[in-house]
Amino acid sequence: MTASTSLSGVKALLFDVFGTVVDWEGSITRHLVQRVKADGLVADEPKMLTFTRTWRAGYMRRTREIANGAPGPTNVDVLHRELLDEVLLAPEYSKFASAWNDTARDELVQCWHKLDGWADSAPGLQALHNDERGILAGTLSNGSLALLVDLARHADLRWDVVFSGDLLKAYKPNPDMYLGACKLLSLEPHEVCMVAAHIYDLNAAASYGMRTIYVPRHTEDKMIPGGPESVKAKSEGGEVDAVATEGLTQLCALLRA
Repeated sequence: MTASTSLSGVKALLFDVFGTVVDWEGSITRHLVQRVKADGLVADEPKMLTFTRTWRAGYMRRTREIANGAPGPTNVDVLHRELLDEVLLAPEYSKFASAWNDTARDELVQCWHKLDGWADSAPGLQALHNDERGILAGTLSNGSLALLVDLARHADLRWDVVFSGDLLKAYKPNPDMYLGACKLLSLEPHEVCMVAAHIYDLNAAASYGMRTIYVPRHTEDKMIPGGPESVKAKSEGGEVDAVATEGLTQLCALLRA
């Protein structure tokens, strides 16, 4: 199947956000380093990078558990706060735990509302908005509506619609996320394309009939065999409809190919 055949008829692109459109790893690490210094604590960037990755790993674990039916919040701010408290229980972060009261911890959770976009994200979305075909661009993210709106303003992300975990009352890869968004758009799944830097997300979307574009990011899918570079388009014997090796600025060309 060629890229042009597999993406023909697409009327909407729905984007994963964390990792795909914004750089959670670098942004949160920078925020943490600034906070540690401001509070007179001592920690180098590698230590705070480890803290960031641990916090994110908890998010990935819990959202999948909740998506599969486990109890838990579908508001990501509440979830991030629970996970922050969990991370701070580790002995190596005892000084942070003592220094950061409830107010400080809530402020740290708000850092997830101020993630920087990848260099190609804003121009790629703007080009899609300007494209004469009028293809809709929106989020399909586990993030909350408030968080996604804040990210759009902070990183200059041009969305036509925002679908969030708290609006759809689920987390990916629960089918209510993918099929719920398609239903609200009054589109069939094959008319909607999921764009993500996570192969599990795209595999789930494809299983419900959506098209798929993979965006390799160096912070994502590091645990899959071969890393993000191993993901290939169907035309090359792979499992996704297209791979945007140049980031979001390549999307219009992929849709036109």
